[in-house]
Amino acid sequence: MSGHEQRVEGTITRQGTTVLKEVSVYDAVGMRLAHDLTRIIPGQFKGRLFKRGHVVTEADIPSLLDIGKEHIYIMELGENELHEDDAALRMAEALHGENLQISEPHEGKVSIKSTISGLATVDKAIVDAINELGDIALATIKTNSVVKPGGQLAATRAIPLVVAKSKVEAVLRLAAEYRSANNGTSPIRVRPFRKLRVGLLTTGSEVFNGRIEDKFGPAVRSKLESIGSEVAEHRFAPDDRQTIVKEIHYLRDKRYDMILVTGGMSVDPDDRTPGAIKASGADIVSYGTPMLPGSMLLIGYLDGVPIMGLPGCVMHDPYTSFDVLLPRILAGDTIVREDIVSMGYGGLYGC
Repeated sequence: MSGHEQRVEGTITRQGTTVLKEVSVYDAVGMRLAHDLTRIIPGQFKGRLFKRGHVVTEADIPSLLDIGKEHIYIMELGENELHEDDAALRMAEALHGENLQISEPHEGKVSIKSTISGLATVDKAIVDAINELGDIALATIKTNSVVKPGGQLAATRAIPLVVAKSKVEAVLRLAAEYRSANNGTSPIRVRPFRKLRVGLLTTGSEVFNGRIEDKFGPAVRSKLESIGSEVAEHRFAPDDRQTIVKEIHYLRDKRYDMILVTGGMSVDPDDRTPGAIKASGADIVSYGTPMLPGSMLLIGYLDGVPIMGLPGCVMHDPYTSFDVLLPRILAGDTIVREDIVSMGYGGLYGC
C-alpha cells in the first residue's frame, strides 16, 4: 500500500477523495464491482471474468473464491479522479485519428486498431511526453509500420485503479496542440496506400537470352500485390547501358506511377544498371542504404516519378530496404536523403 492510501475499518481512502470500501464476497450480493476482475489459467486462458459494474450474485461467489478474491471493492470516486477504464478511453479518443477504431475499455486498457491496409504514422515525441506524465501509459508500434485491417497500432493504459484527472487532461492538451500544429491531423493515424501501376525492367544478359529463368519478376509482383499495387508491364534488357536507358525512357513515356529496375546493382564492372539509371536523367537520392539486406539499392526520381534499382536480395530475403521504402512511396511520401540515413539505426536484419 502506498503512502497516499490509508486503510480504516475496511475502507481505503486515497488522498482523501476516492474511497474504496472493502466488502466480503459473502456480503457482496447485489453490489457492483469497482473494477474488472481477471481470471488466469496458465497455458489456457487469461481474460476478464467479471466486468467493472457487474452486479454480484450468489452464483458468482465460487468463481470469485476460485481466483483468490475473498473481498471485493465498492468505489466512490473523488471529483478530481477517474476510474482506470474512463482514463484509458478518454486518452484513446483524444489520440486516435484517421482510419482507426478504438476498443471498449478492458482492465484499464483501450486498444487502437486500423480499419484499413496502410502505413502507420505515430509521433514519437507525443508518445514520450505522455509516458513522462506517470500513472498512465501509451504503447505503440513504430511509425511507418505497415498495418492490415484489425492490426493494432497503440494501446492506452491506466496504471493504478484511479487516476488524477489532471493526468488525462494533460494528454488531451498534448493531442490538441499536435492537431493545431499539424493541420488537424492526429498523432496516431493510418495513411492509405495508393494503388500504383508499376513499370518493371529486368536487366541481365543471362535472363534476356533465356539462359536462366527470371526470379525477380514474381518476387516484385508478390510484394506489390500484397499492398494493393500491380506490375503493369514487365520488360527485359541485356547488360548494355544504352539499351537499359532506352527501356527506362520507354517506361517513363508510358506514364507508369513508378519504375523498378532489377539486376546488375553490384560493383562488378559488367553491372550496368546504376549508371544507366543515372544516364536516363534521374535525380539520384541515394545509391546505397545503411541497411542489410538491401545496401545496394538505388533510389531517385525521373521527371517526378520514383525509380529504384533493386539488388538481388529482393528475390530471396523477406525484408529488405525495398520493403522499407516501398510502403512509404505508396503512402505518398517523397524519399529524401535523411530518410535513407535514418535506415541504419535498427537496420541490421541479416548479411
